[in-house]
Amino acid sequence: MPAPCLAIATPDAVPSDADCVVIGGGIVGVSAAYWLARAGQKVVLVEKGAVGAEQSSRNWGWCRQQNRDARELPLSTHSLSLWEEMGADLGDSLGFSRCGLLYLSNNPDEIEGWARWGRFARGEGIDTRMLTAEEASTRGAATGRSWAGGVWSPTDGTADPARAAPLIAKGVMKHGGHVVQTCAARGLELEAGRVAGVVTEKGTIRTRAVVVAGGAWAASFMYQLGVAFPQAAVRSSILSVRAGTPDLPATLHTAPITVTRRANGGHTLAVSGLANLDPTPGALRGMQHFLPMFARRWRVLRPGGAQAWRAGFETRQRWSLDAPTPMERMRILDPRPSARLIELTLRRARDLLPALRDAEVDAAWAGYIDSTPDGVPVIDGDTGIPGLVLAAGLSGHGFGIGPGVGHLVADILLGRPPLTEVGQYRLARFGGSQWGKVAEF
Repeated sequence: MPAPCLAIATPDAVPSDADCVVIGGGIVGVSAAYWLARAGQKVVLVEKGAVGAEQSSRNWGWCRQQNRDARELPLSTHSLSLWEEMGADLGDSLGFSRCGLLYLSNNPDEIEGWARWGRFARGEGIDTRMLTAEEASTRGAATGRSWAGGVWSPTDGTADPARAAPLIAKGVMKHGGHVVQTCAARGLELEAGRVAGVVTEKGTIRTRAVVVAGGAWAASFMYQLGVAFPQAAVRSSILSVRAGTPDLPATLHTAPITVTRRANGGHTLAVSGLANLDPTPGALRGMQHFLPMFARRWRVLRPGGAQAWRAGFETRQRWSLDAPTPMERMRILDPRPSARLIELTLRRARDLLPALRDAEVDAAWAGYIDSTPDGVPVIDGDTGIPGLVLAAGLSGHGFGIGPGVGHLVADILLGRPPLTEVGQYRLARFGGSQWGKVAEF
């Protein structure tokens, strides 16, 4: 079943021209369009299905600095403030709260890894606090267990994945931008090698700037333009239980299970990193790029099936601009969750947290988490096509940093000082071997 996601009404027709067209209505796309619209740009966002309906509504909702790769840390820090700024501007709840994130462990190596990260992060001004065994056991009292240690990150928090992207899209329209759903972008028109327009199923939009924020679809779209973007996706299965267990922490991460309170009072349950690897044409052709990541994470990846292949989001076939594309045949990626992983997740949650033993399952769903070979996003205006900015490959970390990624995209397009240094997000970094480059956290 699909994850809960707020439906919004948008116009059916596309404008004939724009200062910028944003392709993709996930958290990155809506954030980029929002910051561009706030800067006075005539921006059009086109989404092949419904805003926020893919991975942007299927995640945990965590907005964290804790355990970020050093390359992502500046984006995550800025994003926390941007979540607050957008919420204040929109006057509607994005569900953002600095509720703090709690990590507990009995594994000395895991605890030392958190401590090592904390020594680095505190030097960057991050509030991250190691917990003694007594402190960890007190904060983790809902488990009824003793813990060897943990981490408390008080300035981190969560937002509501069911509402955030759709409400930010409403903010785009509030600031004069256009949002059009059920409108696939089929490709680009170029003049003298640079962007001149976006061809959609509802007509062509003349523009000199475009943002590709297509999530799991981005590599196939870039392939049509002759730009190689290594991208692979795994199928993650999670579930939610209904409200009725108010004594649980707002967030709790342990190796067996992660629990997050939802805006409706229920809880999302997931096992961090555990997913199915569904083969696709794109993943097979780019396997050499991903061998280091798979070698590191093979213990949590399970063989998948043919769902992703049939969905077509990683096709490497060429499509025509005057005929329906795979995106029009698969408006929303809504894969079946793994019954085995859902059962395992629920069993672990009930074993760890007695309060959940009688909790009723509300929903279960799956989503495709797209990743780059090093687990760090691509945010790049130097793609080989002037006027095109690629913002994709958020690698399972994208919901929390979406506002910052969108702001950085706007910075690039508007030629203003960037929110943070952009060199670490360049597409060109994948030209060599990826051994030793995978994000640690």
